[in-house]
Amino acid sequence: MEEKSREDNLYTIAFYNVENLFDIANDPKTLDDDFTPLGRNKWNIKRYNRKLDKMSTVISQIGLQESGYVPAIIGLAEVENRTVVDDLISRKHLKDHDYGIVHFNSPDERGVDVTLLYRKSIFELLHAENKTLFLKNEEGERDFTRDVLLVRGKLKGELIHILVNHWPSRRSGTDETEVKRIKAAQLVGEIISNINAEYEEAKIIIMGDFNDDPTDVSVKEHLLSNDFYNPFESIFQQGRGTLNHNGEWHLFDQIIISQNFMKKPPFIFNEASIFDKNFLKEWKGKRKGNPFRTYIGKWHQGGYSDHLPVYMQLKKVKTIP
Repeated sequence: MEEKSREDNLYTIAFYNVENLFDIANDPKTLDDDFTPLGRNKWNIKRYNRKLDKMSTVISQIGLQESGYVPAIIGLAEVENRTVVDDLISRKHLKDHDYGIVHFNSPDERGVDVTLLYRKSIFELLHAENKTLFLKNEEGERDFTRDVLLVRGKLKGELIHILVNHWPSRRSGTDETEVKRIKAAQLVGEIISNINAEYEEAKIIIMGDFNDDPTDVSVKEHLLSNDFYNPFESIFQQGRGTLNHNGEWHLFDQIIISQNFMKKPPFIFNEASIFDKNFLKEWKGKRKGNPFRTYIGKWHQGGYSDHLPVYMQLKKVKTIP
């Protein structure tokens, strides 16, 4: 479907951690054994196809109510490879929207990557590369994690830069792993400095699962600067989140924009929100209201993801000659 020609067009930019979108094949180079038919999770083609259908259903509805269209651009986290992304955009809810894919394999031990989908009729891809985050563990050995994906292109003719992130997890403890996320923030800062050195008044979008909230040190002190605005800080302060851990809501999934999106046409920031429709949540039991997950431990729930998607909308306005 082509974009309508209207003055107040809204374009949805989204991000979604899709919770372990693995194919069913064993990759001997990664720790993906749990997501195979004989593995711990008994991951099979029926469950895989069900997951794809659910993910495509969600993506097709993000921002639809406000704009009338599927997302123009959406970053994804926890995809295993290019194959699963190809399979995803081939499902019935997405196949007619002509999504392009930007994907690189990262050195993550489990084999999960970030990726970017874009509607080819709206976004012209100019350049893409992956930026490796080099970390060491307590023993001084390489700690492999996800790359930062850098994409440059034109949104309806306007040059923008997009950074897709999935920062190191808190699995070994929040305080113990904080330094890793600070280093991830510093890497993003270096990438932004390089962009600004090459492009004057660059419009930049930083999106991802930061494994930290908007008010945490890595985001608030090491990622943000006066040149950027995080609309999800106020959303978090309202008590809303994208994942729930031990009864506490967190907002690890965020989209942060350069300040020039607030005032420099043709694309102006309009609003941001969490896509938290009821069908994405548990409807009963002790986890009622929490994200309806695909798995809890090794137990298959058949849900969507342990994260809720986030999105913002840019409004295209007329430029003054």
